[in-house]
Amino acid sequence: MKTYTNVKDLGDLQTAVKEALEIKKNRYAYKHLGENKTLLMVFFNSSLRTRLSTQKAGMNLGMNTMVLDINQGAWKLETERGVIMDGDKSEHILEAIPVMGSYCDIIGVRAFAQFENKEDDYQEKILNQFIKYSGKPVFSMEAATGHPLQAFADLITIEEYKKTARPKVVMTWAPHPKALPQAVPNSFADFMNEADVDFVITHPEGYELDPKFVRGARVEYNQDKALEGADFVYAKNWAAYADPNYGKILSKDMSWTVTTQKMALTNNAYFMHCLPVRRNMIVSDDVIESPQSIVIPEAANREISAQTVLKRMLESL
Repeated sequence: MKTYTNVKDLGDLQTAVKEALEIKKNRYAYKHLGENKTLLMVFFNSSLRTRLSTQKAGMNLGMNTMVLDINQGAWKLETERGVIMDGDKSEHILEAIPVMGSYCDIIGVRAFAQFENKEDDYQEKILNQFIKYSGKPVFSMEAATGHPLQAFADLITIEEYKKTARPKVVMTWAPHPKALPQAVPNSFADFMNEADVDFVITHPEGYELDPKFVRGARVEYNQDKALEGADFVYAKNWAAYADPNYGKILSKDMSWTVTTQKMALTNNAYFMHCLPVRRNMIVSDDVIESPQSIVIPEAANREISAQTVLKRMLESL
């Protein structure tokens, strides 16, 4: 595996999940793969779970790990060509990337959507420059339009907790005070559409996602109807995707908050969220603290999804 940016990079999903669950049983079985190999994690944006879980995954595999926080522990980087660099950015990404590549064997990149230019965001300009110029295998630790490590961990968690062969999985929009990217819902939809689940997306009108991620999923604008009989409820906010409202908040309708009353419509569903979560906006205290909340095991599986990806990348070196 040379790149990891979407579900297709994993190949057969059942095989990938099986491999992940085997790794979870013995996290140090492949430590020899990473001996004398270095993982560089490059963060253009803040992180808690991604930073800790990915660094731990690399250590489990015997790798040396380095973390670079752009704009905090490094020079500010210019990302556009043709710019006269007379401002506060001292280094161009086209020099920085191959330099980074010379110090490591695998690179993880985290760079969120800017909501300044939809075309730039959806072309994944920063991530793709690392893939093009680093000369090393590159994986996404959340990009402008996707978060495949999170979605893989979500799928592993569903596999562990499902009670039926083909569970009903509902991804519901929920209110939030800030405009959030579509990366997590895009990747969750990307994975669920390839998995053996009954997948439903529910959101207010105007919050339609990019069709290439929605694909054949059923979209329901009535949240209560969507939640009926659900086995898993995945709550997440995202800003509008469609023009002319790209990156904007269209609604803060609190009736979309996942509450005990909403969960009562389900088939005693498990509650999921990628974290961090705004309590009593996205989800009520009662729901996230209930026995049906699996947000902590879900977060713990971030280590496993990252380790599976890194193992495959190490095997390809």
